[in-house]
Amino acid sequence: MIKDINIGFIGLGNVGSKLANSILIGGYNLFIHDLNKKKGKKLILQGANWCGTLEEIAIKSSIIITCLPSPKSVVDTIEGAKGLLKYTNKNHLWIEMSTTDENEMIRLSKKFKEKGGETLEAPVSGGQHRAESGNISILVAGKRKTFERAFPILSEIGYKIIFCGKLGNASTLKVVTNYLASINLLSLGEAFMVCKKYGMNLKTVYHGIKISSGNSFVHETESQVILNGSYDVGFTMDLVCKDIGLFDKLVNKYSIKSDLSPLILNIFQEGKHLYGDRSLSTSIIKRLEKICNENLRASGFPKQLKDNQIRKKGIEIKF
Repeated sequence: MIKDINIGFIGLGNVGSKLANSILIGGYNLFIHDLNKKKGKKLILQGANWCGTLEEIAIKSSIIITCLPSPKSVVDTIEGAKGLLKYTNKNHLWIEMSTTDENEMIRLSKKFKEKGGETLEAPVSGGQHRAESGNISILVAGKRKTFERAFPILSEIGYKIIFCGKLGNASTLKVVTNYLASINLLSLGEAFMVCKKYGMNLKTVYHGIKISSGNSFVHETESQVILNGSYDVGFTMDLVCKDIGLFDKLVNKYSIKSDLSPLILNIFQEGKHLYGDRSLSTSIIKRLEKICNENLRASGFPKQLKDNQIRKKGIEIKF
């Protein structure tokens, strides 16, 4: 088996830069690239090596990880005029960690295979704060043997890791989880607004929900920055619209009568129009606050989320 010590990382956004930093912490040689070199400044100071081209990334790395904002950016990176496919060989393993379209993922993996390389999809879930702490969850799909090759790297990046089977499974499951989180976010906004109109202290409401059957991961995290007023989850409106759009595409593909999917998509598209592509996804609650002429604020909540759990080596969740 190839011993991978040189890791390439492409896409240094809010989450990607933190995933890349975990690889550095793990003691690997890290080669980074982004359209904006400024995003790599902190990583370079910590020991990462900047690569000005995708060719340079391919030459210097055996495992290449992409964490990009859209299916189009993945396509451009892999098969663009100066994309990775031009420089791929049998030593390469490409790991795609974005939330992307399963059909495109399968198509691009076949092209990568034609050049001798292997592919995994490994989208992450758990938020920017868990990406920073190294405790984020990872959904992985592809060949089991390829997963085993990648596991040492993945176990530096995240904590709970699930192998989902064939390529496409992880992308689809990630889209499903993001859809569920988006519904939960909207429902929490409405729940807080009912309690605000009723005259309840929203700090009490937060803790009441937290100990009840209404609790969720989204409540324990995103509710806090909504109540603070920062809305800062490091996830933007264009990304949530992309993810819900991918779910809606699957609903239509399988002719599922969905009452919720088109409604949720329309609400977030309206939010994107109102507040802008790069507005924070949680700012969708501002839409309800404006309609109701209220703000959902309470004291004692953080401006930014922080994972206080110690960094743990990743484990495979088996069942």
